[in-house]
Amino acid sequence: MKRVFVTGGASGLGRALAERYAADGWRVCIADVHDARGAETLAALRNSGAEAEFVHCDVTREEDLIAARDFVEARWGGVDVVINNAGVAGAGAIDAVTIDDWKWIIDINLLGVVRGCRVFTPLFKRQGGGHFVNVASMAGFMDVPMMSSYNATKAAVISLSETMQVELAEWKIGVTVVCPSFFKTNLTDSFRSPEPRLRDITQRLLDRPGPSAADVAEDVFRAVHKGGFYVLPHAEGRRALLTKRLLPRALWARMLAKQTRAFTRDNRPGGGG
Repeated sequence: MKRVFVTGGASGLGRALAERYAADGWRVCIADVHDARGAETLAALRNSGAEAEFVHCDVTREEDLIAARDFVEARWGGVDVVINNAGVAGAGAIDAVTIDDWKWIIDINLLGVVRGCRVFTPLFKRQGGGHFVNVASMAGFMDVPMMSSYNATKAAVISLSETMQVELAEWKIGVTVVCPSFFKTNLTDSFRSPEPRLRDITQRLLDRPGPSAADVAEDVFRAVHKGGFYVLPHAEGRRALLTKRLLPRALWARMLAKQTRAFTRDNRPGGGG
């Protein structure tokens, strides 16, 4: 029976991934900082017939990830897929977001993934293989205005994953990087911004019709099974990325600058919504 470990596995995409793997008969270990959510998700997984475990894990603490790795190795003899999914969001102008908020988002979104990869790579090497799934975002490609800290961390996760794919190939360790656009999840629960209106705008984007967390999880599951690298679940994101790659940078930047001006105008108090 194959084994999967998921950070941020108690809710949102992490829970959807845990449920998808459980549905295929995998042993599932979810890790999260939210113990109550973890217990509820664990109960749901077990009630569905899955062999599942929950460990408290803060991805800003390498010792927590080491303890989680040691747990799955002792419990199940190892792990086949590690999904570095835990993440947070923030927004604000470059001159408004504090350095403390930059450090906070980097520590979770980027270094949380780095820690997961650092800790589990030696186990994969001992096993003779394994597969990392690193959850990034289309924001890592797309220069989304007013989200420089979030964009930068997700771009770094994409670069990290691309590097790991090359570096770890000789060890038979696969890598997949997931780059969804906005979809309904609880990302705004931990959202930070110096401008409260940006939380509401982000929530409206998350609530738009489109692929669900379960749909994204299905795309991830299939990509890992096939050994795929990029997972771009949203058609609008794929179109935007193609447009960015085809247009001269100056033209692309002018387009985004125009959108940013409209964005700022329409979403200021008393603006057009």
